[in-house]
Amino acid sequence: MIVLFTDFGLSGPYVGEMKAVLATHAPAIPVIDLMHDAPAFDPRASSYLLAALAERFPDGCIVIGVVDPGVGSNRLPVVVEADGRYYVGPDNGLFAMVARRAANKSARTIEWRPETLSASFHGRDLFCPVAAMIAQCKTVPGDEIDIAAIDRPDWPDDLAEIIHIDSYGNAMTGYRAENLPENAILGAAGKKFVRARTFSDVAPGEAF
Repeated sequence: MIVLFTDFGLSGPYVGEMKAVLATHAPAIPVIDLMHDAPAFDPRASSYLLAALAERFPDGCIVIGVVDPGVGSNRLPVVVEADGRYYVGPDNGLFAMVARRAANKSARTIEWRPETLSASFHGRDLFCPVAAMIAQCKTVPGDEIDIAAIDRPDWPDDLAEIIHIDSYGNAMTGYRAENLPENAILGAAGKKFVRARTFSDVAPGEAF
């Protein structure tokens, strides 16, 4: 399957244009809309969110990641392979946490270019066709690069920030739950939050 992870939102044409390209180049491959409200213009926060979500997808899936405020600049387009999954997108830190947490990983530049490549929509013109090639077991021209170049060593293993708030009001952080003790108390905006197992474990209106 091909999985889309972007900060495009659903109010404009961009997601539809990407899916039209995938339907043209890989019509038999299912396309999953994982997220289109990733932290906008923020590859750092999005990197932690993507790493948390992508591990639930099977080996062989291809994730197109587009949180790319530097599109059209000298940042590299890359394919990262991490624990059997492929990640196609910009080398701007978006795949840093995926690569750091993977046991088996490699990275390649994308040297292939379409006949027409817009300056500001590489998701549609470059990353989607490349993902379609990978899904059909075709070779994507490129050179292997040191996986360390994908990492951002100044980014912590767990990020003590709220990186996404969903439509229910759930605030997702850059912490991994397994790295917090059961009695941990988190602080945010001058308030303290204790752990609960389910929504019904606390009174209505109580944050946890």
